[in-house]
Amino acid sequence: MYRYLLFYKPYNVLCQFTDAEGQRQTLKDYINVPDVYAVGRLDRDSEGLLLLTNNGKVQHQLAHPQFQHQRTYWVQVEGIPEPAHLEQLRRGVTIQDYRTKPAQVRAIPTPALPPREPPIRYRQSIPTSWLEMGLIEGKNRQVRRMTAAVGFPTLRLVRQAIEHLTITDLQPGQWRDLTKPELEKLKLSLKSSPASHRY
Repeated sequence: MYRYLLFYKPYNVLCQFTDAEGQRQTLKDYINVPDVYAVGRLDRDSEGLLLLTNNGKVQHQLAHPQFQHQRTYWVQVEGIPEPAHLEQLRRGVTIQDYRTKPAQVRAIPTPALPPREPPIRYRQSIPTSWLEMGLIEGKNRQVRRMTAAVGFPTLRLVRQAIEHLTITDLQPGQWRDLTKPELEKLKLSLKSSPASHRY
């Protein structure tokens, strides 16, 4: 039987079920469902939505960049970007000899998120602001490198959504199974993805 789980990964938790060092928190500390694996990754210092499943085909289609599935992030940055900086991010920036694809980017009010433990380090002399960024690719530490490329380091990064699935009804460390309507909509989005005709 296939399982599809949504999990709100807390800060400082590895996006895997084992830790070679044996000292850090992993998904195993929160999820007791056997044989499920995360679709894609979130860095240890990032928070937010993870989808886990034991369906290898779905895992491949959601994780592989050629299928171009939308991921939405709430990003707290140091400083206050001007409209020109946001336009740079929308058009794409160069990070490590790679040009990012066009993204959806907008300034947003401070979202209602649970406090991070430990909290970010505030500097009184430098204001912070929040962006919502929608990407169809997921290079290593891409969001952090994108905001840094236009001069605004990322302080806190929360993945808010994968396609239509969101963290809205979860708290950090909580997980639940997808509802039937959520799963049906997910399967429809997989069928309509740009590369789905190849498989």
